[in-house]
Amino acid sequence: MPLAYWCILVAAMLPIFWAAVAKSGGDVDNHRPRESTANLPPMYRRAYAAHYNAYENFPFFAAAVIIAVTQGAAIVTVNWLAVAYIVLRFAHGVAYVLNYCTVRSGIFGLALLANLAIFLLPAFK
Repeated sequence: MPLAYWCILVAAMLPIFWAAVAKSGGDVDNHRPRESTANLPPMYRRAYAAHYNAYENFPFFAAAVIIAVTQGAAIVTVNWLAVAYIVLRFAHGVAYVLNYCTVRSGIFGLALLANLAIFLLPAFK
């Protein structure tokens, strides 16, 4: 199985990781978690926002990797780009939590470019 497929698994787990970080910051009522996160300290609310952002970005990444692999893109390139995407998405979450908004936006853009490259690789084989 290609490394890029394992990266899909990691990307699927990133939202859960950021949710755990958010919930570690205070008293979150698990009966109403979305309502109670509004009462978290700012850093932990940002972790919850990173949680949502990771979920929002997951489908395109998963689809891009599967499309690239099944359409015969160079697997080494797909693997490298997928790992780069994972590293960038983790860094995006860290920048989000630490409130480095300009850095976060730049990292978001780089991760998006990596994802677009993965998606477009089969067109250039």
